[in-house]
Amino acid sequence: MRHLLRYIGHRLYTTWATFWFVTPFVVTYPVQWALSQKPEWHRYLHSLNRGWSRLFIRMWGMPVDIVRKNPLPAGQPCVYVANHSSYIDIPLLFKTIPGWLNIMGKKSLAEVPVWGPIFGRGYIVVDRDNAMSRGRAMVQARRSLEAGRSVIIFPEGSISKKPGEQLEEFKDGAFQLAIAAGVPLVPITMTLNHRFMPDVGGLRVRYSPLQIILHEPISTTGLTAADAPALKNRTADIIASAFRPDAAGIPERSTWRRNTLPSVASKQAPETSSEKSSELALPNS
Repeated sequence: MRHLLRYIGHRLYTTWATFWFVTPFVVTYPVQWALSQKPEWHRYLHSLNRGWSRLFIRMWGMPVDIVRKNPLPAGQPCVYVANHSSYIDIPLLFKTIPGWLNIMGKKSLAEVPVWGPIFGRGYIVVDRDNAMSRGRAMVQARRSLEAGRSVIIFPEGSISKKPGEQLEEFKDGAFQLAIAAGVPLVPITMTLNHRFMPDVGGLRVRYSPLQIILHEPISTTGLTAADAPALKNRTADIIASAFRPDAAGIPERSTWRRNTLPSVASKQAPETSSEKSSELALPNS
């Protein structure tokens, strides 16, 4: 009975979260579409997207812990570098970071029906497997910074295979960009997003607190392209240092009945202590 009630609770909360994500977008879609048509209107498009993000995160009802290690540089654009762990990373960043933001997203985001073309016109889209697309995206990001518009980049390039535990290898672009533009770089750690909405190839929503940490800005004054690898490694260490062991793993798939059958693996051989630890850290989907 307990499993059935939990299953029903998961389905109801998923429906609630989906409703508050979709409905505001549907209501504001004509305005978003119109604002995406001209670059001079993109500032207002971003303000609308920020309001949308704040609304549905508030309606989801979970607490959001925002930690700012030091004040952000006033009146100066920055390159924000964040770990990528969940589908809700972008909304949480939009909710938290002040000012007119640009964000670099993968090409597939612009291919999402209805919403994708708006994202593609209002922000930077990159095909990471195409050198020309990567170069074009960096030029767009540099121009954005020169216009006073901060840029958000996920240097992992995709959602981590072990979110909240391990970073994927960082790409160089964000660090070369910050150095070339001479702007501060701000590392960001989102520690719990994967507990709320993990990347499991489908929709899985679980009520969970969220936390976002804006670390101390790193000055790039006096750095050259040769310093990019060291800056990359330093940033990765800072972001990973805030990961929480108690948040390891993703939520299990919800089921309405208890699985009492032993797994095939347990029949074949007893678990070693290291195998058991790994399974606890990352439950099966």
